[in-house]
Amino acid sequence: MDRKYDVYGIGNALVDIVTEVDNSFFVTHGIEKGVMTLVDEKRQHYLTGVIDMKKSKMACGGSAGNTVIAVAQFGGSAFYSCLVAKDSLGKFFLEDLRRNGVDTNLRYDTCPEGITGKCLVMTSPDADRTMNTFLGISSFLAPEHLDEEVLRRSEYVYLEGYLVAAPKGLEALKEAKRLAERYNVRTSLTLSDPNMVRYFSKQFEEVIGASVDLLFCNEEEAMTITSSNTLEEARERLRQLAKRFAITLGANGALIYDGDTFIEIEPYRVRAKDTNGAGDMFAGAYLYGITHNRSHAEAGKLASLASSRVVAQYGPRLEPGHAARILEDLIA
Repeated sequence: MDRKYDVYGIGNALVDIVTEVDNSFFVTHGIEKGVMTLVDEKRQHYLTGVIDMKKSKMACGGSAGNTVIAVAQFGGSAFYSCLVAKDSLGKFFLEDLRRNGVDTNLRYDTCPEGITGKCLVMTSPDADRTMNTFLGISSFLAPEHLDEEVLRRSEYVYLEGYLVAAPKGLEALKEAKRLAERYNVRTSLTLSDPNMVRYFSKQFEEVIGASVDLLFCNEEEAMTITSSNTLEEARERLRQLAKRFAITLGANGALIYDGDTFIEIEPYRVRAKDTNGAGDMFAGAYLYGITHNRSHAEAGKLASLASSRVVAQYGPRLEPGHAARILEDLIA
């Protein structure tokens, strides 16, 4: 079959508001540091009122959104199923998505009334990222927002783990996986956040089913979903959930399982400024690699380099032209 897209992503469509704060900010405003927390509109309105919006940056985001944009930046083809409202932020999101070369199921003039989701991304001096997310209309993303024909003609479907928090989002993930298996499209899933795994383990079990073709997670997520005390224990148990997987290890690189062999991916040493989007970039670069005739080891090396470039800057996305230079650096 002629595959039109390398990656078909499904996830929350969120406009990221990225800002820098000091550690006292979390204590003062009762924020759990280092994880994603779902908040209501009133709470997020309060938080955006106490940060310096003039020094903040906005971009279309959401975890899977960042990943499919990364695929496109490297030269791959990507499609994103999501949901925004017919408001100014929804229009901003769609324009930004298309400006970055990603196709979508949405047209602004047919978007529903409501409020587009927003994610306040707070970067602290230790380069950690803390997120408070108001899903808005994205919490209503459902199976009917999938494009079956586009999914059928994709090489990989990429499932965002954050969607398990909403009942309709969970159904959309399960339906996307069912369609992928029907059409022999490979399935990939990101666990997204340790708290998601901790509080929605049953929902993740429903999505994973017998297994997925490729799983992305960090060390804490790997240990949490497998109820393990060590990485060595977790990596063995993950083989029961996924045919292949990539575990990001922060400053220690990554661990890849290609279906036969465990591969240690060396880190690229940088001075970290902002870890927001590092995992999303890793997944995007990795998916680009394996859909463009690279081995899992080569894709892991590309993903490690790309994510190191992201954490060395502010924001979850590479600047224009940087992806091409990363590919050149790998060849050199």
